[in-house]
Amino acid sequence: MRRKLFSILVLAISLSFLSSCSNSTANEKTNKKNITVGVFNGNGASPICVIETLEALKLDSGIIPQAVSSVDIMQGKLDQLDVIIFPGGSGSKELNNMGEKAAQKIRDFGQKKGKGIVGICAGGYLLASTPGYPNLNIVPLTHIREHYNRGRGLISISQNNNGNELFPENKGQDSIYIQYYDGPIFNISDTSSVKVLATVNSDIATHKNDPFGVTPGKPAILSYQYGEGKVFIIIGHPEATHGMRWMVPRMARLTIDKPIISYPKEVIRPNAYHKDLLFIPELIKFEKEQFWKLSDEDPYSVIIALNHLKDLHSRPSIRWSIGLLRHHDKMVRVAAAEYLLFTEYTDALPDLKQAYMDEQDPETKQQIRESYEQLNGYIN
Repeated sequence: MRRKLFSILVLAISLSFLSSCSNSTANEKTNKKNITVGVFNGNGASPICVIETLEALKLDSGIIPQAVSSVDIMQGKLDQLDVIIFPGGSGSKELNNMGEKAAQKIRDFGQKKGKGIVGICAGGYLLASTPGYPNLNIVPLTHIREHYNRGRGLISISQNNNGNELFPENKGQDSIYIQYYDGPIFNISDTSSVKVLATVNSDIATHKNDPFGVTPGKPAILSYQYGEGKVFIIIGHPEATHGMRWMVPRMARLTIDKPIISYPKEVIRPNAYHKDLLFIPELIKFEKEQFWKLSDEDPYSVIIALNHLKDLHSRPSIRWSIGLLRHHDKMVRVAAAEYLLFTEYTDALPDLKQAYMDEQDPETKQQIRESYEQLNGYIN
């Protein structure tokens, strides 16, 4: 009987701990939120990019993030937003999903109502003015269509003085690094109105017939005054780059001239990377081999594979690692929890919470708890 009562007490304490981690400051922070940012989630927007963008916005205690569909736009939801973000995926399909009437509402949202618009990767394709490509025709720049599917990887970019002023956390770094997935490489049609904040260093050519020398020096981050509103575009994926996710809420703030705020030092890591890493066919093959090894019967092989994927900065591997929280071996469970913390993958918080609740080994339970607490602390 005593043992049963003790078990009930431990469970109650655990539930209290997890509840307090999530809700203790919820009301206080809700009262401080004053910027509503929508993330477009219509067809064409990658579901993963939508999730990761929403999660990145949660780093900012002054932002209320929410998904916004084309139907929402037609029903007047833009009136409730300060900023809208178009995430990665397919820019042409995002426009196709909006249709002409919703597209015009987006233009009016920025140009006439003075609101903010952010384009990430595919969002950059969408906001540009490339002839022959379905876009919103907002920013006077065009993307290079030849060999536009340049692949993926961690690319190097450099901020100029304009960028250092808006993203001072990156100042002093010769190069900063962001994940890249077939993002737009731009030619600027009107250099007097488009302000470049950072340029590409990496020569992005991952396929056999890709031309070299096209991408270095091209815009990586830029801003544009669009009537009464403002636009920011970034060709890569800061929301998918641990240590750089804070750039997403920063861009949202900058589009509506809100004061920049500081973020937890643990999520500001521009010096976490030291070289670009493009996924040429050999690396793609190696990454796939490590994925298969995550199902190996030997837990040591699983952990070694996870470490290889970490060294590759393989973004898909973060999602692959979530299921390892439910692995039969406690070392693997701990390694998965630590990996999710290292990569700041806050979307996995429910999985970490459940892993903590299910864990029977006291030491492992404590280690998972520590990962959960630290990760949860970034957004609560």
